[in-house]
Amino acid sequence: MDGIVQDITVGTKRGSDELLSACAANGPFIMSNSAPSAANGNDSKKFKGENRTSGILPSRVIHIRKLPNDVTEAEVISLGLPFGKVTNLLMLKGKNQAFIEMNSEEAANTMVSYYSTVTPYLRSHPIYIQYSNHKELKTDNSPNQARAQAALQAVNAVQTANMAIAGTGAPDSAAGLAGQSPVLRIIVENLFYPVTLDVLHQIFSKFGTVMKIITFTKNNQFQALLQYADGSSAQHAKLALDGQNIYNACCTLRIDFSKLTSLNVKYNNDKSRDYTRPDLPSGDNQPTLDQTMAAAFGLSVPGVHGALAPLSMPSAAAAAAAAASRIGIPGFASAANAVLLISNLNPERVTPQCLFILFGVYGDVQRVKILFNKKENALVQMFDCTQAQLAMSHLNGQRLHGKAMRVTMSKHQTVQLPREGQEDQGLTKDYSSSPLHRFKKPGSKNFQNIFPPSATLHLSNIPPSITEEDLKLLFSSTTGMVKAFKFFQKDRKMALIQMSSVEEAIQALIDLHNHDLGENHHLRVSFSKSTI
Repeated sequence: MDGIVQDITVGTKRGSDELLSACAANGPFIMSNSAPSAANGNDSKKFKGENRTSGILPSRVIHIRKLPNDVTEAEVISLGLPFGKVTNLLMLKGKNQAFIEMNSEEAANTMVSYYSTVTPYLRSHPIYIQYSNHKELKTDNSPNQARAQAALQAVNAVQTANMAIAGTGAPDSAAGLAGQSPVLRIIVENLFYPVTLDVLHQIFSKFGTVMKIITFTKNNQFQALLQYADGSSAQHAKLALDGQNIYNACCTLRIDFSKLTSLNVKYNNDKSRDYTRPDLPSGDNQPTLDQTMAAAFGLSVPGVHGALAPLSMPSAAAAAAAAASRIGIPGFASAANAVLLISNLNPERVTPQCLFILFGVYGDVQRVKILFNKKENALVQMFDCTQAQLAMSHLNGQRLHGKAMRVTMSKHQTVQLPREGQEDQGLTKDYSSSPLHRFKKPGSKNFQNIFPPSATLHLSNIPPSITEEDLKLLFSSTTGMVKAFKFFQKDRKMALIQMSSVEEAIQALIDLHNHDLGENHHLRVSFSKSTI
């Protein structure tokens, strides 16, 4: 019988190495045959090859591969708990693999289906899950397996206790596995970018399997409840992410454990999602993403598709990409680009300096290039992709020199400087070492005061000798008309000035930011969210 794979369901007790030799194939999420034939003389090597081409049959036994070296039995068990009761466990630590047996084929099917769309993580390592060839898991009495059985019994005891407390037939997750709730309460402070459900899922999935998310706005704060498969993942995520910024100097995460041990999600939409239940309805009366994000920002948005665009908000996809790039999620950084293409410019008036000042409101501009043969087009390279996305979302469609700019992402990854001796006519400028960068200082308050272009400008660094009339006269000289002016009551170094249009305010900012007011004071100009 050498080389013939026996069906494990006949009751023969198998060691871990023998079981592994008969298990499922190599690729992630490949489902295998339930049992090979022992009568045709095929050996195990040939059988493995047949798995890749033959029919797919589910099994109660799940094969888990590429486990981290220091993974615990409880962490492996936690992968199956959200889907049903785990009835057996086989750890193969020397091979970084394990098998778990679920209490039903239906539970195993739900688990494999879920992990085929969401890569699970243990201790920040991606792992791979697929069906086993076997219908039942038989384990030996080795010390390693004794530890696994002890861990399984401990988890079952926790499950029983949870059922008794909750008065339900089955727990939704391993609430007591790590002594902490698997549900986190997340508050996003200094919310400048939209933080969507998908952004949260991408970030928090690095620390474990995210099962459910509910987002909402409370006390004018964007908040979320996020449920992991186990308490230890929640604990790791809290330790790693609490106090971190999703984006540079904004969207700060404040994380605590929730008193809840399970979330009840009724709808899968842009506000809530149960990743284990793809069959849930979207909810006919549930707010759309546009309305949800608008509510978080205190804005009024008509309920139409694409309503975010006029509000100059980054798209959900771009926000997710930028967040993933900031946190370091694999596969997203390559999609990010810091170079913008600006078109429909006035070629007779546009200069690198005016684009540097205007785009510098939203990030540190590194280089500007007005195209030699198409002077109505320019490239602007920002410090990073987040700043580029921010500038694009706020400046696309704004009027400059009488024309509406079009701002899009460029296909170029960098703005090339002219070669020595190459004719350029001063159309390409390097601003990487400019002293006028607003965001070069980490944690600068400038990060908290970035607003869309508006007719009202915020002025700062005003010397004591400058009067209201001086500033009105100065801003009128930019071919604009001043409609209102007000010094700050508590700090006369700052003021608000309102121009007659947004276009006039944009021009005034370009012309007068860093203007020398004397007494070693250079005027600072930015857009304001306030009105006079």
